[in-house]
Amino acid sequence: MKYIREHKRGLIGTIITHAVVLALLMLFGFFTPLPLPGEEGILVNFGDSETGFGAEEPAPSESAPIEDREEKQAEAKVTPPPPQKKVAAPAEKEAVMTQDLEKTVAMETAKKKKEAEKTKDLEKEKILKEKREEERLEKQRQTEAEKIRQAEIARQKREEEQRLAQAAAEQRKVGEINNRAKNAFGGNGKGTSDSKSTSQGVTYGSGNQGTPGGTANAEKYGPGGGVGNGVSYNLDGRSAQSLPKPYYPGNEEGVVVVQVTVNKSGQVTKAEAGVRGSNTADPELIAAAKKAALQAKFNVDNNAPAFQTGTITYRFVLD
Repeated sequence: MKYIREHKRGLIGTIITHAVVLALLMLFGFFTPLPLPGEEGILVNFGDSETGFGAEEPAPSESAPIEDREEKQAEAKVTPPPPQKKVAAPAEKEAVMTQDLEKTVAMETAKKKKEAEKTKDLEKEKILKEKREEERLEKQRQTEAEKIRQAEIARQKREEEQRLAQAAAEQRKVGEINNRAKNAFGGNGKGTSDSKSTSQGVTYGSGNQGTPGGTANAEKYGPGGGVGNGVSYNLDGRSAQSLPKPYYPGNEEGVVVVQVTVNKSGQVTKAEAGVRGSNTADPELIAAAKKAALQAKFNVDNNAPAFQTGTITYRFVLD
């Protein structure tokens, strides 16, 4: 139909031209007068027999009139007209034209269909290519995320190992400090002369738990509800000159670690109780430990830092 719309004027002109030519042929070409010019016959003597003899024409017979015989002879001598050329009628021409047009339209339709299929295949190929690219990028993102996750796991593992190693080192250091300060409260043992013991008590750490006025090998350690019963310190290169006993309310028990700052003269200039290593948050125990730490004194060391930091640990145990 698109072809017909595009060539409408040409088709109309062609049909009109053929109609005019056909009309002219019908008016002047189909009715030729007979006989044709230049095709007249040769005169032949009249007779009704193939044999005869004489110089004069016989008289006409009644049974065979001359006119009838002449008409028959004329009819016999008439040459048949030439066969007429068949001219296609307008309907036939229109049918042929329609067939050509349908064939052209069918070819164009097939061509357009083929082009549409080709375009569709190209679009499918483009979509598949984009999909493969998205899958590649997604796989790359997942790989990078997995690398980051593994790196984070490795970092946490290293930090945990460092923490455990630091805790173990601190534990060893605390043990060494406790061994050096086993007699921090003063006084010597009252055991037998052959005793090889360097520590006695019911708490942890080293030292001779009890009171100066107590009895050797007694079951109780310290006066009831009185004074704390365990002190140790950690101050690199310094020795304790005085570690006053903290006041012990006797209602709770636990360990309080106090971070102290000591000057060259051995005086404690700053104390912060309840730092790492403490296992109680009782305000009375923390206050008692801080007060005792501020009263502590260490040896004079002019080569020591102006403000040396260390710790004093107080253990409060109920009798």
